[in-house]
Amino acid sequence: MTKDLEHQFVTELERHQNIVHKVCTLYTNDRDSHNDLFQEITIQLWKAYPKFRGDSKFSTWMYRVALNTAITLYRKSKKSVPTQDYESVIFKITADQYDDAQEQQLKLLYNALKQLGDIDKALVFLYLEDKNYSEIAETLGITEVNARVKMNRIKHKLRTILNP
Repeated sequence: MTKDLEHQFVTELERHQNIVHKVCTLYTNDRDSHNDLFQEITIQLWKAYPKFRGDSKFSTWMYRVALNTAITLYRKSKKSVPTQDYESVIFKITADQYDDAQEQQLKLLYNALKQLGDIDKALVFLYLEDKNYSEIAETLGITEVNARVKMNRIKHKLRTILNP
């Protein structure tokens, strides 16, 4: 791979690395697993980058590779021993005026999302990233109509999970 291509890849990865971190958060339960998945996604992005034709935005392509890698590893990990959520065991320093309401809401959301299927998780993730249905459909390899229908069903399911 040429130095120019390598530089382009590193620049794009640095610019969009939050995409990978969000995918990792969605599909892992602890910091080590998060780091391992981040590394694996980065490797898969690096391997696939020479084949990136630019037909879509880099970020859309990155979502696709990251989600496919995460889903593949998630399915393999179902055969392993479950781990404890690191949020429940790490030490936190709290400030006097710290309000963790948003953090608690995010935890509830992530816990609800972890109850969804692999593709449904990816769809909600892209939806929350303000991707339109056309981009979601392209990223997941489904039709736009299918993306809309699935999202409506997921919204209903999440309502029942979050408001039993």
